[in-house]
Amino acid sequence: MMATEVKQTTRAQESTNAIERLYITMRHLLNRGFYKPSGVSGNALRSALLLLRPEIYGSVADEKAELNGLIYVLERLPEGIEECQFINLTSDEGFSKSHIKCIIPPKRRRNCYRIDEEQMNIEITRGRSDIYDILTHLTFLFIESGKICNRVLVEDGTATIRDWDKLVDFVQGEEKNEAEREVAMIHTANILGRTFDEVVEMQNNLGTLETPDRFLKVVFWLGKLAIEEETTGNKRTITFSPLLRERLGHHIHGERWAKKIKETLYNHNLLERPIHIISANMHSVMNSLFAKKALAKEFPDTKSLGIYEALSSSKNKELRKKVETIGKNNGMLFIDDESGANIDVQIFDSVKFGKDTCCYDLPKDISEDKKPVIFVMDYAFGEQAYETIDELLKPISIEEEHIFLNVDSISVMGKAGILEGGKGDLMIPSAHIFEGTADNYPFRNELCNADFQGYDLKVLEGTMVTVLGTSLQNKDILQFFHESTWNVIGLEMEGVHYQKAIQSASKIRKSIKKDVKVRYAYYASDNPLETGSTLASGGLGTTGVKPTYLITDRILKQIFNA
Repeated sequence: MMATEVKQTTRAQESTNAIERLYITMRHLLNRGFYKPSGVSGNALRSALLLLRPEIYGSVADEKAELNGLIYVLERLPEGIEECQFINLTSDEGFSKSHIKCIIPPKRRRNCYRIDEEQMNIEITRGRSDIYDILTHLTFLFIESGKICNRVLVEDGTATIRDWDKLVDFVQGEEKNEAEREVAMIHTANILGRTFDEVVEMQNNLGTLETPDRFLKVVFWLGKLAIEEETTGNKRTITFSPLLRERLGHHIHGERWAKKIKETLYNHNLLERPIHIISANMHSVMNSLFAKKALAKEFPDTKSLGIYEALSSSKNKELRKKVETIGKNNGMLFIDDESGANIDVQIFDSVKFGKDTCCYDLPKDISEDKKPVIFVMDYAFGEQAYETIDELLKPISIEEEHIFLNVDSISVMGKAGILEGGKGDLMIPSAHIFEGTADNYPFRNELCNADFQGYDLKVLEGTMVTVLGTSLQNKDILQFFHESTWNVIGLEMEGVHYQKAIQSASKIRKSIKKDVKVRYAYYASDNPLETGSTLASGGLGTTGVKPTYLITDRILKQIFNA
């Protein structure tokens, strides 16, 4: 009798198992309420992440330090978190009313509070996706911290190498000149297993006028806390506040957010008008509607993208202010979010567009009560997309009467990782599938490949995979998605969650019309299958201007020509 051949597990399958272990472990720790990164649970997270080896974390599994991944993580976590032994994830529990200064990471909107020298509190108001994101980043930091400890501790953990002693002397010293700084960077390069050039580049990338030596201090603190854990037993601890665990999943922030919006629509008599929801940034719709006419003197060439590139520059605040003023004077309402959801909103009433202010030809043969209301919401984060849209599409109760929103279309423009192409190319999905499950959401997309032809951009149509986190991917699993019959063209974090809320509202709850129009289009922020093209390699710069405004233009033309 022939022996049955045992099929070897592929790297894609191993990666899928690693993601599932990370996901389950993080949910378990959340329910448990705390964990120690150097304990059993922390080691389980560490082992799974090292098995997965996400592209965004580069050489995390090697002995040498991963520098691009470190910058990516530090830009998304509060400044000073590397110094804290205790990290507490909380709900919105009133810290904003205290004297403690709020710290907001430059690349992720989170309210964080340095309670004292040892503790950092991070407010979680955007759901479980935010927790997975933070825990994955922290696990990366702890891995890098452990590498430093392993390289500097010698003689059975009772002494440290000379390079470390010199770095400590520099960081703790009062006065620092350029020569001493260069010497400290040479020692740091040896500690990290990196070249002096790479350390200088990191020093320049992370340094500011206030903290020119931030990178050296980060290395010092990551090493210091890891060494203390090893030699004194003072272990770092991650905790989840009781209120966070109690509130999570109950749509508290999404409900507050949606209530304020629906009250604003009601107070301005907009609820019964055709409402077109757009999930995008806070500038592209406003600029597309008004900029070319508002800035006609400054930019007479109406076919050039130069006007949008100029508006995207931080140097042109006056130009942006001028467009914003025109918008506010012509039917634009701005709702500054105070719900904790961190999603601002713009509402455009096309009835109030003044003569020769809007850059689009509006329908002239329809009554005012049929003219579109454009509702723009800033980007949601992961599962938060379901929470916000689900709450928004529910009817509003006014004097015991349920009033339903007249939602005509829902459009989602976002950034995503592309699997065949480069930064700035376009993806038009026909379905979303949820990573790690059999959940899939096919839909009729009002946008198609033909809408974007002739603009020197690659346009892909197919399936998008909604992932648990941008940090939880590697080439093997993405290659499997791309080459399999799923026909996956890219990955993002919100598509399934948006579509789940839309289908629930239109087909089950029937709180919006069954034939609501749906538009999805994404532009590539990175290609995780190409080394050097991941999110950790840097932002899009002006490369994102063309696809952003091209997608916005197509959405608005369809709305006005419906």
